[in-house]
Amino acid sequence: MQLRKLMFLLGALGSAGIGMAGLAAESGAALSAKDAWIRWLPGSAPAGGYVTLVNSGDRPVSLVGASSADYGAVSLHRTRSHAGMSEMLAVDKIVIPAHSSVAFATEGYHLMLEQPKRALGPGDRAAITLRFSDGPPLTVQFALRKPDAGAAMPSMPGMAH
Repeated sequence: MQLRKLMFLLGALGSAGIGMAGLAAESGAALSAKDAWIRWLPGSAPAGGYVTLVNSGDRPVSLVGASSADYGAVSLHRTRSHAGMSEMLAVDKIVIPAHSSVAFATEGYHLMLEQPKRALGPGDRAAITLRFSDGPPLTVQFALRKPDAGAAMPSMPGMAH
């Protein structure tokens, strides 16, 4: 009888969208996200999204895209230094190895958030849905922070896109 109650409760939670977010049982991966934040910029300037993706599963998982009701365009990018200059490159996928994590940072992988659909500012939250090639999507709440929050951004001179 207790098992039936537990199964009913889990089914009800899943129907309400409160299930175990980030669990991708079909792909053999258990994904979660932590420390999700957006470096807010005024007006319609592109913003950067940062998060640590944790894969506690037995197989690598590939992040292949993202979307948000709060932004018209969300893409995967990587900042790297090349010949003394920082350059920002679009990437098709980001692999999160099994039993490992990937931390998005200002000098590395990040989400490029463009065309805000509503007025956003520090203290607001934006939901971003991350899409994986081999599992269900994961929707993560990102906190918007002031431009000087977190690690220093690369200087604008010498930045190529």
